[in-house]
Amino acid sequence: MRARFITPVGAALMVTCSLAGCGSTGDAGAFRPAGQPQSAPPAASGSPDADSAAAPTGLTRAQIDKQVLDRYRAYRRAYERAYETNDPAGLAAYVTDPLLGIIAEDLRELAAKGEIWRFHNVVNPRIQVRSKTGSTVYVIDCVRTLAAYRFSAKTGERLGAFRGGARAYQAVMRYTGGTWMISNATEGQKC
Repeated sequence: MRARFITPVGAALMVTCSLAGCGSTGDAGAFRPAGQPQSAPPAASGSPDADSAAAPTGLTRAQIDKQVLDRYRAYRRAYERAYETNDPAGLAAYVTDPLLGIIAEDLRELAAKGEIWRFHNVVNPRIQVRSKTGSTVYVIDCVRTLAAYRFSAKTGERLGAFRGGARAYQAVMRYTGGTWMISNATEGQKC
């Protein structure tokens, strides 16, 4: 068996990288784990500044943040209801493509298997970063699933359970048609 050692240069680099993540901008209420906004969003979502849509006007930043977080929480409730019924119709008020298509396909697959899921998620969303125009806002959350149960849609018999846990979740909120809609989302590591 071969022992693995970290070289002095590797150790210095690791300490430097670890300490670099402790910065703070002092911006009240904004979640910035490394002290700076995310510089490169997930490839599928595009750049936050690529969206040329106009942001809501006449509102303060705090009012916009409240609107975004309220819409995100409403989406999470609609998401739970959609999986209880295998019907994505209620999500259309909160979600756009490509995310709406992904969820709808998952629900079709569950319906074809004759299964539904019942679960409850506890959310604690924060604003992570926003585009320069203010029309795109990234929300980060640590979503805790308290419990999740899989049932037969035909008999109601419980088929399985998921113990739960917490995962990091990032949602891309875009101001579209006079309201905030989620267009993309990414689930991350345990949090």
